[in-house]
Amino acid sequence: MADTQRDTLATIVGAFVLFAGIMHFANPSFFNDIVPPWLPPSEAFWTYVSGVAEIVIGFLLLRSSTRRIGALAAIWLFIAVYPANLYMAWDWRDRPMSEQLVAYGRLPFQFLFIWLAWRVATRDRNRVNYPI
Repeated sequence: MADTQRDTLATIVGAFVLFAGIMHFANPSFFNDIVPPWLPPSEAFWTYVSGVAEIVIGFLLLRSSTRRIGALAAIWLFIAVYPANLYMAWDWRDRPMSEQLVAYGRLPFQFLFIWLAWRVATRDRNRVNYPI
């Protein structure tokens, strides 16, 4: 992938992750509701922790000097929040079909974001002089 394509992709993913992180604070009740209730200490704790993580990772992705570490952190974040997506799909099973489709649609979408972050993190092996 060319550097300009990688930069564009990183900007798109970074902006999305940053926006999602901000939404954890703008509308915490939505995120509280999808945190599995068996996670201690509380749903709000995980909403705010993941929101901060997403904001930090979003900024890391937007800066070229921190882009690779941001992309790798994003991969781990997307994996870490997957149980919330699974819980959401299960918990929303009795809701209207349109809401169920949103919940089920998040499941494969997470894999897409993992792949996109991986594309940002990896570099062309034929090129040299990469600092990380």
